Amino acid sequence: MIRIKMCGLKRQEDITAANELLPDYIGFVFASRSKRYISPENALLLKSRLNDKIKVVGVFVDEKPEAVAQTVNSGAIDIVQLHGREDNAYIGILRSMTDSIIIKAIRIRSERDIEEAENSIADMILLDAGAGDGTTFDWEIVREIKRPYFLAGGLTPQNVGEAVRRLHPYGVDVSSGLETQGIKDKKKMAEFISAVRKEDTL
Repeated sequence: MIRIKMCGLKRQEDITAANELLPDYIGFVFASRSKRYISPENALLLKSRLNDKIKVVGVFVDEKPEAVAQTVNSGAIDIVQLHGREDNAYIGILRSMTDSIIIKAIRIRSERDIEEAENSIADMILLDAGAGDGTTFDWEIVREIKRPYFLAGGLTPQNVGEAVRRLHPYGVDVSSGLETQGIKDKKKMAEFISAVRKEDTL
């Protein structure tokens, strides 16, 4: 079964929708420059209202390992996603501070980036086009990748079915594709899950 991660949730309404639709993961963004930023305190509150079946991923960009570990250990998140320039040395340091699963996001622009993805010591990898700006990358580049991955970057209810059909990723990750005027749209959330599940059963 292909896993579904819905990222950038920040309101109680988003949590209510997630509880009804039951994606496998939701994501809280802790990068202060992001329009989807949420404080660790608010994340902890929202997580307390989330269905226990849904895992929470915290997205960090070049944050100090100590701060990442503190957020995990506070109970605000279950899984760490690194979306900056964090290398294997950074991941090693973070692993000494927490036993959380670590996802490393890698921006895909050429086949050279696939080599970086293959060599990452993170528990899981996420292949993305950019920084939550709704753009896709050339999916043909990742056809030969050997390890399981989350596919991200420009996914929407309209194109995720094709992505699943062509690439069969471990999971799909969506943020801007679920929004209307910058706010998570429950209708789009439901349509996205439906599109993935439809392909998953074929």
